[in-house]
Order: sequence, then structure tokens, then C-alpha cells
Amino acid sequence: MPSPHIFRRVYLWEWPVRFYHWMTAGCVVVLSVTGVLIGDPPALLASGEAWNQYWFGTVRLVHFTTAYVFTFVFLLRMYWMLVGNRFAHWRAFIPVGRMREHLGDLWQVFRVDVLQLQKQPLDTLGHNPAAGTAYLAVFVISLFQIVTGFALYAPMSGAWFPRLFAWATSLLGGDGGLRLWHHVGMWAILLFAIVHVYLVVFHDVVESRGEMSSMVGGSRFVVDEAPGEPGR
Repeated sequence: MPSPHIFRRVYLWEWPVRFYHWMTAGCVVVLSVTGVLIGDPPALLASGEAWNQYWFGTVRLVHFTTAYVFTFVFLLRMYWMLVGNRFAHWRAFIPVGRMREHLGDLWQVFRVDVLQLQKQPLDTLGHNPAAGTAYLAVFVISLFQIVTGFALYAPMSGAWFPRLFAWATSLLGGDGGLRLWHHVGMWAILLFAIVHVYLVVFHDVVESRGEMSSMVGGSRFVVDEAPGEPGR
């Protein structure tokens, strides 16, 4: 009978990473719901007296306010990519100088998570190569959403910050093109969120290392190769 594994706790995710994760998750939900309502207001709510129809203004206020929160936590995460630990650092997402190794690891993750051709997962502590690449794409899409969102907001705002992004309107084909690309970005993030939740649950069930709870407490469990060794 094989001996059971002995796990040890490893602290990976610092509080700014966890704060960014949960704040972004909440912002994506609010921005998506309010964004859909702004893009396609339900006709049912258009009935009644005009003075009692400020719901649309409330939806827009919630959307724009949440956009500022989304931008703040995004900038915090970008800053933490420079000063955070090695699991939060930009080198964890951009494989500078190790592209061949990165592509090999990506293929192994693909064989385990997608093709189911291999049961033994890649032994990584932080993000595996596929997750790191996906998160890098999400960072880029998030920046795109910030630029296009505030470009849409700029003509109706007197604040200086939205006007910083007004140049994007002509670059993306005017107001119509800007709205289209902003919607495409929203659906890309929602698609990522669905796959992300599936893979987190999958790894938590298969590996039993506390994948989900790690984004609350910051720690995961790894197999201890030398249990009892002092200082581990």
C-alpha cells in the first residue's frame, strides 16, 4: 500500500494579488451587467413618466464608477508586477529568454487539462505556463477595455482622465467601432472567466492542493519531498 503524501503549506499570493483578483471579479460582473443594459436597454423599463425614469442614469453611474475602481486595481496589479514576489512578478507571465522551455510546458499542460492524455500535472508552484499566458492576455484585454471604455465616456465627461483616451475613437472607426470593440473585449473576458473557473475547480479536485482557497489565504499545498527536514 503506497504511503500517503505529506503536504506542506507554501505562501504564494500576496494580498495585492488577492485584492486585485476579487475586486476584478466583482467589477467584471457589475461592468458586464450594466454594460449590456447600456448597450441594449430593455424596452419594458421605458414605460412610465419621464421624471421617474432615472434608472438608466443610475445604471450608467454604476458602470462608470465601477470602471474607475477596475482601473485602480488594474494599476495596482501592474505596480505589483514590478515589486511583488516571484509569483506576482512580470517574469512569471512573460517568458523572456526561455521561450522553448515555456512552449514545452504549455504543451504538457494542454495534454493534461484539455486532451486528457496525461494524468500527471506539470509540477509548478505559481501559475502554470498556460495560466500565465492566459493572464497576460487578460491584462492586455483589460488595458484595452480601460482605453476603449474611457474613450466612450470622454465626450460626455468634463473630467481630464477620460479625455486622455479620446484618441482611441478615431483609431477604432469612430463611436460605432469603439462600442463594438469594447463589447468584444467584454465577451473575451467573460469567456476567460468561464474557462478559469472550470480549470480552478478541475485542479482543486485532481491535485487537492487548495487551489481555490489559495486566493483567499494566499497559500497552497505542495508534496513535501523531504518531510521532517529542518527549516522546511
